[in-house]
Amino acid sequence: MWPMAKKDPNKTKSGRPGQLEMLRVGGMDCADCAKTIEQAVTQLDGVQKAQVNFAAGTLQVEYDAEVVPRDSIIQRIHELGYRVEADESFPWKPGYDSLSVSHGVPAQERAPSRKHLADLWKRRRRDFLTVISGLLALTGWALGRSGLPEISSIVAYLLAMVTGGFYTAQAGWVALRTTHRPDMNTLMTIAAIGATLIGEWTEGAVVIFLFALGNALEAYTMDRARSTIRSLMDLSPRTATLIRNDHTETVPVEALRVGDRILVRPGERIPMDGEIIEGRSAVNQAHITGESVPVDVEQGHGVFAGSVNGQGALIIRVTRLSKDNTISRILQMVSEAQGKRAPSQRFVDTFAGYYTPIIVAIAAAVAVLPPLLTGAALSEWFYRALVLLVIACPCALVISTPVAIVSAISTAARRGVLVKGGMYLEALARISAVAFDKTGTLTKGRPVVTDVIPTNNATAEELLAIAAALEQHSEHPLAAAIVEEAVARGLAPEAAQEYQALAGRGGTALIGGEICLVGSHNFFEEKVVHEERLCTLVGQLHEVGKTAVMVSRGEEVIGIIGLADEVRPDSRTTVEALRRLGIRHTIMLTGDNERTAAAIGREAGVEDIRANLLPEDKVMAVEQLLDKYGSVAMVGDGVNDAPALARATVGIAMGAAGTDTALETADVALMADDLCGLPLTIGLSRAVLNVIRQNVAVSLLIKAAFLVAAVLGVATMWMAVFADMGTSLMVTLNGMRLLRYKPPWRSRCGTEAPPK
Repeated sequence: MWPMAKKDPNKTKSGRPGQLEMLRVGGMDCADCAKTIEQAVTQLDGVQKAQVNFAAGTLQVEYDAEVVPRDSIIQRIHELGYRVEADESFPWKPGYDSLSVSHGVPAQERAPSRKHLADLWKRRRRDFLTVISGLLALTGWALGRSGLPEISSIVAYLLAMVTGGFYTAQAGWVALRTTHRPDMNTLMTIAAIGATLIGEWTEGAVVIFLFALGNALEAYTMDRARSTIRSLMDLSPRTATLIRNDHTETVPVEALRVGDRILVRPGERIPMDGEIIEGRSAVNQAHITGESVPVDVEQGHGVFAGSVNGQGALIIRVTRLSKDNTISRILQMVSEAQGKRAPSQRFVDTFAGYYTPIIVAIAAAVAVLPPLLTGAALSEWFYRALVLLVIACPCALVISTPVAIVSAISTAARRGVLVKGGMYLEALARISAVAFDKTGTLTKGRPVVTDVIPTNNATAEELLAIAAALEQHSEHPLAAAIVEEAVARGLAPEAAQEYQALAGRGGTALIGGEICLVGSHNFFEEKVVHEERLCTLVGQLHEVGKTAVMVSRGEEVIGIIGLADEVRPDSRTTVEALRRLGIRHTIMLTGDNERTAAAIGREAGVEDIRANLLPEDKVMAVEQLLDKYGSVAMVGDGVNDAPALARATVGIAMGAAGTDTALETADVALMADDLCGLPLTIGLSRAVLNVIRQNVAVSLLIKAAFLVAAVLGVATMWMAVFADMGTSLMVTLNGMRLLRYKPPWRSRCGTEAPPK
């Protein structure tokens, strides 16, 4: 939701639509920074909307460029002590390097200046000043023990505070002036100034240095967590080889249009989503689907931008613009997902909002009440109050959750699973039951011929050839499976004349001068006299979940063809892995008949099977499961099962690579059309919850311990800031462990749980 901007006539009097821009903001190390930036930018005249996504490290701003220039927005961010980098989230804005553009300067203008020390100083000024501050503080300590006049060490300490605290004081003042509330920079500046007023020069210098050093390290580690998903940007080439008439030319990908033909040579990355119109190769598309094994592709197959071509040259027809291709949509959704706060994060943010002002009030009471009530030394209790102010910084607590969420979402994306927000990660960790759709989820969704049973002296080849001759005119999936099987056996279907399709029942045609029929058993019950033993054979096929198609030539039934939608090889492995993860309740919801559903359910290992369900029946079934188990995940294809997916605690779509509906509607998308990603993601979600609990517990315990120590006069200022910054780094690094998450077990599916 957009923050409310300050009402100002300059913002609306022109009536012009605002210019929308995404800025990458570097140096944000906690959510408090994000709030300060958001409010400070919103206060600028001409800015209509401003929203900071702390987890992704971005600022989306809508502004009237004639009232407030872009440079003024960047300058405001710089005043707060943060840096601005260009963002390539909008592919239609060419001219910016991918990850290293600073202050919005185009890459071609920046490249030569990288070699100059002045440019390095400009880009890393805050880091250099932090190092100088540390050296000056060390110098002050040495001078204080050298026997020289005390003024020499005081000057060194003062210079250390000025160099290390310049950006801190500037950011604190801007935050106080624009948002009318103190932030951590304000509190730290007050603490340092207070230390000098009571003659604690060493304390003040060390506090400022440690705070600046902690901020630099936190910003670096947080940027590393954010950059893992940005690294996907480098997978898509920036140029493509366009085939134009009888020649080729290299063009930017932004110049390509739908329908253009591009050449991809062996070993190159595919620059655009498209369809192969010529060539055959093996393509590695692990960044989209998570599959490590290259996929064989040929004419008619779709490919994704960023995939690596194998040994064959490919000519591809572009099917999506660069800003609409699969990798761009995934990146956009992951970026949005990083900004969706999990319940634990909302709790922590709310807690921190009350916590800081309460601590400030306690600090004021500690400074004033003991001297007034007991006559204690004002300087001693004033010092203790300053220590409390340092401890009041809630940075470690606030950052404890988002860094874990960012890391987990990035890890899932790299493994072919798109999770649309931290709330869904937390919900997955608490799932107690999983409901599966059948077709396309537990099964491959494509029927294949499993049995060819000739009768009345016909051969299997004759049976298949006649069936294929009839079915080649039909678009039904069963018909396509029969034709595919005939072709695979090298059979050439005879020419069929006067073909007539009988909707939902079968078809008839003249083949070799004889009337031939193909259709269901019910159809043949009406049209063709046949033996009872054939009815028995059909019943046996139905008992094991297969569909029976009967074929006749003239007045004789020449055989039965059995077809089945095959169970995915990983279905049983996935169900077993879920069971070992503690999810005992697995349910299959299908519109198929009970016999077929029972056969598929048994093979997949599902414990509860519910058949003959319409879409609204599936929703009712999910509601019943929610009442019974409390928290239910629904896995489906993201289209036919959309109502049930929406009703479940977490909706999970299969095969989202290239499927717009699945990408848009599901809470979680298994990009590789692979069930193995489900238990892996549930394991990751539980790891996220564990990390968040660890981080919050450590933050609160350390904070509580130092609050008590501060009131008792045991803690010093530099100890407090060291503990606060150390805790922030600790929780950040703990959250970043999820970037390297691996299940604590291994199997073909990657999800076999340890022995019971």
